[in-house]
Amino acid sequence: MSAIETFETELKKSVGGSAESGTFSSSQVLDAVESTLLAQKDYHRLFDAKLMRVRQSLGMPVTQPTSLKDIPAEHEVAFREAYTNAAREIGQLFLNDAQLADAWAYFRTINETTPVRDAIAKRATEIGSEPGPQLDELLNLALYEGAHVVEGLKLLLKSHGICNTVTAMGQLLAQMTQDERRQAATVMVRTIYSDLQHNVRRDVERRQPTLKPGLSLGELIRGREFLFAEGAYHVDVSHLHSIVSFARHLLPSDPELKQAIELSQYGAQLAEQLRYPGDVPFDDYYAANEYFLKAVAGMGVDESMQYFIDRLNQEPDAADKRMIAFVLVDLGQRVDRVNMALDAAAPHVSRLEDPAGFSFTSYCVSAKRLDTLQAAARENDDVLAMATALLMKGKG
Repeated sequence: MSAIETFETELKKSVGGSAESGTFSSSQVLDAVESTLLAQKDYHRLFDAKLMRVRQSLGMPVTQPTSLKDIPAEHEVAFREAYTNAAREIGQLFLNDAQLADAWAYFRTINETTPVRDAIAKRATEIGSEPGPQLDELLNLALYEGAHVVEGLKLLLKSHGICNTVTAMGQLLAQMTQDERRQAATVMVRTIYSDLQHNVRRDVERRQPTLKPGLSLGELIRGREFLFAEGAYHVDVSHLHSIVSFARHLLPSDPELKQAIELSQYGAQLAEQLRYPGDVPFDDYYAANEYFLKAVAGMGVDESMQYFIDRLNQEPDAADKRMIAFVLVDLGQRVDRVNMALDAAAPHVSRLEDPAGFSFTSYCVSAKRLDTLQAAARENDDVLAMATALLMKGKG
């Protein structure tokens, strides 16, 4: 039966006669429309129908029912609430039918992402790793639509391997939240650590068959320079390079942080041509990362801070100094060395007030370093920063 035939049948039920008799109310018409579209599973148009009903009840034009433009002020709150409720209902209908991409379109609009994220996590455990339309659709939704980046990366790792996953994470990093970066980093560090530990152990056992079981990567490489002789390596060094940088998003409570430190120690022993430099201050890549990661882990914090302070003082390029200063203030905040970081970095970041990023003023206020803020304000002739410092002192 066509949609129109179904619709007319529904109308006949409601008025007890011919749908062409004209003896039906707007409510009956809308009931018939919604019943028809629900039966046909035409959920996108069902969303339109639900908003058409709202417009009809509010005395607004029913054309372009889902438009949020030109809503009278007295109806704006009611219409937006109805819009949210309709989107939630339609999103759930799509979710019930396992149409996750369509569900995401509605839940994302009303900023209720949890139902789809939960569904993606469940589907990711059920779906196979063989390439196919279902896998592609789920990966696209999770990764590139941003519905659940961490689960998407896990699924990509399972289905396409570490190379593709490292590339994808590198591309998506700027769009991810800090917690998403941390979660993804735990997955990537665990994966490469396991592979590297296995490969190194196998190499050592060729020479020492009675090797003690359960040795960590750090224990396996300690005192065994032969593992790195003649440019030897045990894992794709480009993957190692990328994942060590991802590890800087880990927290002290993450067990993968210790593994990342050992990955840096392994990388530091590779032949020079296999140790790719990074951006300053990580140009001496594995050494700098080891200092950073150890500080986050609470190991040799002052020594690590001093490493980056020395690197800042030795750097001749102003732009690179600023980049090192950013690393210093970030690390200082993470390891409770804000004063140490500010004393060194303030001259290089005191003019930076990015509403969407680093704010020197906010950093000084949160650190209770109003003296530093006032000094920078005088240096930069910045009356707003000076006013902020004086106002905050008045509060104290």
